[in-house]
Amino acid sequence: MTRRTVAFRAILSAAAPALFMAEAALSAAAAEPGAVTLEVLGTYASGLYDKKAAEIVAYDPGSRTAFVTNHDAATLDRIDFSDPAAPKRIATIDMTPYGAGATSVAVLGGLVAAAVDRKDNSERGTVAFFTADGAPIKTVAVGFLPDMLTFTPDGGAILVANEGEPSDDYTRDPEGSVSIIDLSRGIDALGQNDVHEIGFGALTKGDLGPSVRIFGPNASIAQDLEPEYIAVGPDGKTAWVTLQENNAIAVIDIPARKLTAVKGLGFKDFSRSGNGLDPSDKDDGAFIGKYPVFGMYQPDAIAAFTSGGKTWLITANEGDSRDYKGYSEEARVGKLALDRAAFPDADNLQMKENLGRLKVTTANGDADGDGRYEALYAFGARSFAVWDAEVNLVYDSGDALEQLTKKAHPKDFNADNKANGTFDKRSASKGPEPEGLTVAEIDGRPVAFIALERIGGVVTVDLADPRKPVIVAYVNNRRFDGDAEQGTAGDLGPESVVFVPAPASPDGSPMVLVGNEVSGTTTAYRVGTAAQQAAR
Repeated sequence: MTRRTVAFRAILSAAAPALFMAEAALSAAAAEPGAVTLEVLGTYASGLYDKKAAEIVAYDPGSRTAFVTNHDAATLDRIDFSDPAAPKRIATIDMTPYGAGATSVAVLGGLVAAAVDRKDNSERGTVAFFTADGAPIKTVAVGFLPDMLTFTPDGGAILVANEGEPSDDYTRDPEGSVSIIDLSRGIDALGQNDVHEIGFGALTKGDLGPSVRIFGPNASIAQDLEPEYIAVGPDGKTAWVTLQENNAIAVIDIPARKLTAVKGLGFKDFSRSGNGLDPSDKDDGAFIGKYPVFGMYQPDAIAAFTSGGKTWLITANEGDSRDYKGYSEEARVGKLALDRAAFPDADNLQMKENLGRLKVTTANGDADGDGRYEALYAFGARSFAVWDAEVNLVYDSGDALEQLTKKAHPKDFNADNKANGTFDKRSASKGPEPEGLTVAEIDGRPVAFIALERIGGVVTVDLADPRKPVIVAYVNNRRFDGDAEQGTAGDLGPESVVFVPAPASPDGSPMVLVGNEVSGTTTAYRVGTAAQQAAR
């Protein structure tokens, strides 16, 4: 028995009732005949390992084709899903005329839009437009390092998150922004004057809450804020933009083309019951317990949905750090000087079996600047969360995702996504890392599909009551006995999730498409109910 187990036996016991309640709720929901299920239909394998060969996926109903970003190859791949059991690549679009590679793709009404970055981050990125057959139409310049783009529901505009990351030596740090591309005059009339950039240059520290992180070396607020992902409201009037490294969400009035707010997301208290985590990769087990650590929500993907006549937001709280040659905020708890008044049991906490191996930020926690940390802030919340339209937290999934994956894959808990045989490797760094998500309406109920980037798989969540979401399924198309580099380990590193409604699906049943960045695979799942799956 390790010292960790002895030291925290009481804490683990206190957390146990929440664990059993979560497991019981999952089992009960999954047993209901109407519960949503996912069934693998087929996979397209690019044959490229760890080359960003299947990062972001978009689907065109008219051609039954998926467009998949293949960044390192500088192509946009067209995958025919007319037979979901046997998808095949039918063409590629060369991205080199537009920049370094496609970082994101979106499709609406047969119009394909791809965000393209540059090798030099001091040059603006582009958005290139194509027909569903891959023929080029138009190209416009946007902000620095465009990372994600999405259409408004009516197709009248595209919003682009320009991340504006610094150079590796941190000598160049372009400003982050959001571009709104006005398509109201039609794609044929589109010109550079139709691109409107919303920046953050007018903000002051007084405009930001205490949990909004501005900490890059010598960076202005506009340089420091890094838009990551965008959700557009059902009415197309409001956009919510995750600022992942900054632990915040920006709110944009789309018709007015105006930034209205930057909302800090606060911090998750991992010392509360039901909010536990496994913080060590050196404890010889999967131990989820309460610890005196705060989690920065730092969401990647965000989606807006409607329930009860109101608009809500759901986020995948992956977490991210700034870790460059010129500046890194990462440190392990065991290497920090802890304030003894705040952490009287520091020697025990800093053991590698306890908190010693956990990666935290050095940019938060030392409020008085004396070099001793009074609080510890980890990257990400290891959860999904629901927020109201004003970005107030109404629900957090606590430790449910780690409990879920521990139960489903006890021998591969918190495994890495680049190799098998990596039990517990990610416990000290963000755990399962919920990253991609989408929300669909199924049988009149909003349902979220959330991808776990590290251990893999998709979690299905019923959002009918946004204040009490229910996890109804978890499916992982990874093979833990395979070889990742040889392509026999299945899907690795799910990055994006796309829902295909029944009328747009080749076989008349709704599908989910998942792009898996590490394995370079794109997988189609049939969406059904437990009763339908049992009947087959």
